[in-house]
Amino acid sequence: MLAVAEINYIRHEVNNKDCLYSDVAQRIGRDPRTVKKYADMEDFNTEPKRKQTRVAPVLGPVKAILDEWIKEDLKRKKKFRRTAKRMWELLRDLHGFKGSDRTVRDYVSTRKREFLVESNDAALPLESIPGTAQVDFGEAPFFYGGEEIVLPYLVMSFPFSNAFYFQVFPSQNKDCFLEGMKRVFHHMGGVPKAIRFDNLSSAVKKVLPNGERHLTEEFQNFVLHYGFECEFCNPNKGNEKGHVEAMVKYVRNNFLLPGLHVVELDEMNHELWGKAEDDRARKHYQKDWTISELFEEDKAAFLVLPAKEYECVRYETLKADKYGYIKLDQNLYSTSPRYALSKALVKISYHTVEILNEDHQLVVSHSRLYGQYRKSMKWQPYLNLMAKRPTALKYTTFYDQLPGEWKNYFESCLPAEKPDALRLLSTILKEHDFSVITKALAIASEHGHPSVDAIKQVFYQLINGRGIRNEIKPKAELPELPQATRGLSHYDQLHKGVEA
Repeated sequence: MLAVAEINYIRHEVNNKDCLYSDVAQRIGRDPRTVKKYADMEDFNTEPKRKQTRVAPVLGPVKAILDEWIKEDLKRKKKFRRTAKRMWELLRDLHGFKGSDRTVRDYVSTRKREFLVESNDAALPLESIPGTAQVDFGEAPFFYGGEEIVLPYLVMSFPFSNAFYFQVFPSQNKDCFLEGMKRVFHHMGGVPKAIRFDNLSSAVKKVLPNGERHLTEEFQNFVLHYGFECEFCNPNKGNEKGHVEAMVKYVRNNFLLPGLHVVELDEMNHELWGKAEDDRARKHYQKDWTISELFEEDKAAFLVLPAKEYECVRYETLKADKYGYIKLDQNLYSTSPRYALSKALVKISYHTVEILNEDHQLVVSHSRLYGQYRKSMKWQPYLNLMAKRPTALKYTTFYDQLPGEWKNYFESCLPAEKPDALRLLSTILKEHDFSVITKALAIASEHGHPSVDAIKQVFYQLINGRGIRNEIKPKAELPELPQATRGLSHYDQLHKGVEA
């Protein structure tokens, strides 16, 4: 369609001035047939153009296959998608396709653009689109150790199907936040293509003008790893994620009240997967389908999980005090005497705090503490230092934590034996707990107070599966010897005799 000014000029020159079509065409740089068309046109009513539908006898039978492949590939990272050439080869080899690769390439290119436009447009009304989710925290009472405590739980809800998952955590910090979402992704076997959040501090460092957000580094890396789109509510507009807020209340009222008794949090969370999935047998509150049936549509629209699971950890360099403790969230964790008044690399997850050396190898691992002003002490790195001051053993919490067998052993040790025993424990406790070394002590003590080398030998026999040799009985009866007394108690008796 020519511009209105050009059409008016053509009609004026031809119809009013009787100019030739060719002359007018030459003046305005148009084809004479175009000039004649607009000069003679009598109907300027506009009608919507009808889309031409051409029969594609070769490509037609395989269009549905190509559409399915394209949709599957759009869920994957670009480097994992099939090229149009590869699709043509698959059609040729598996479906007997006789068309050219150019035909397939043109079709794939066009359909990709169409699907992408549909996807971008469809993401606007987030609540009604399959494969999208909302996330929020709630709180509920629990009973642990005979006391009532309040714990947060993370809910991921799916507005299209009205399905949900939830997991209980010791805190609402960023480590628990990311761990909760990762658990849901890997349990489902897919990633929602878009997730809506509140402006929680675990994800948003700062709310910027024009709807922009400055994200925390950990959350940004998590989003990049799993590839979903993140959307945030406007400040103080929690109703914009109303589905998950309603689901937080539903979960609390139907699954968490009255307060559950917690023995092991991980075990309880494992049971919660089934509770959420069993709830889907009911019908959707608006649609004439069960939630489980609708959730299948959600899953069909999910993104593919990345090949490698994201490790929800962060690293901080913290300075230890003169005793080798580092402080994290107002709680203290022991490191090693060599870190006293120096910096240590700390690997932090929602449930562990690990001290690493300069080669990123583990020095000591702690269970993460929640609350404030608590202390976790792991004595193994300190035992070599204690071996230099063995008399301090009785005045440490390490002594209080010792199994009774080891307390009795140290009580009967001569002063020269204690350092060797402490050094042995320092080595063993790097990779083992007290169970096997205590069993070795018991076996080695069957014939009296054992040496440190004897305990060590029995320990390595136990862990290497060689067992203990049977006792060799002498052929002749040996006379019974008086029981020997070890330690310093006999000196005390002697001292009393001298005083008398």
